[in-house]
Amino acid sequence: MNRIEQRFAGLREKGERAFIPFITAGDPTLELTGQIVLELAKAGADVIELGVPFSDPVADGVVNQEAAQRALLHNVTLRDILGLVKGLRNQTEIPIVLFTYYNPVLAYGHYRLAEDAKASGVDGILCVDLPPEEAVEYCTAFQGQGLSTVFLLAPTSTEDRIALIARTSTGFVYYVSRTGVTGERETIESSVHGMVTRIQQHTKLPVAVGFGIARPDQAREVAAYADGVVVGSALVRMIGELGAAPDMPARVGAFAKTLADAIKGR
Repeated sequence: MNRIEQRFAGLREKGERAFIPFITAGDPTLELTGQIVLELAKAGADVIELGVPFSDPVADGVVNQEAAQRALLHNVTLRDILGLVKGLRNQTEIPIVLFTYYNPVLAYGHYRLAEDAKASGVDGILCVDLPPEEAVEYCTAFQGQGLSTVFLLAPTSTEDRIALIARTSTGFVYYVSRTGVTGERETIESSVHGMVTRIQQHTKLPVAVGFGIARPDQAREVAAYADGVVVGSALVRMIGELGAAPDMPARVGAFAKTLADAIKGR
């Protein structure tokens, strides 16, 4: 078992749900990203998604796009992010997933990235624009290093598609709660509960729900039926607004704690 599988197994034994925050690596700086990760872990995060900045993030809304642009202005690379994770492993064992587009993976090389990610202490990878039909080499490389390969399902996914993603994913399955891009929303789609139930009929893997969850009440609602809750844009927006303020990591951590407490019923 890698750290992701161990964490979900431990949560399942306790009857708890996972809190999975997303942040963009390098926004506002790599050093501050490291501080945010530690604050999120202290706040009760179970798995952290580190976004790899990319110039054309087509699945992301404005908030995450702007965060990626800020990181790219600092010339943050995938190799830099691996170095960040390696340094963090001296301070935390929280599971870390790279949330990326396929272009950086292809440019780096499947097998070389898988080896370097493993050596750095990364636990999994989620490639948002890589369909499983084209992911044989990708899965072979990363699963061969014991890393989880997380794939996405959407409200439009057919039964056959659900079965395929369930077979291909390791670690957990990520359900995108609505069509469109990332971003905060006022309400959770009424269809989410039923779709999570359908996915769970195809796999014993945990099912995490993301896209549009921004507030503790929304996180609590989704945690009633999903195995994990992903919150991204609300955290990324806060980071963008606070910038390099000295208390930014602590304030982000304090907000994250309200989400973690809601998800875990505290």
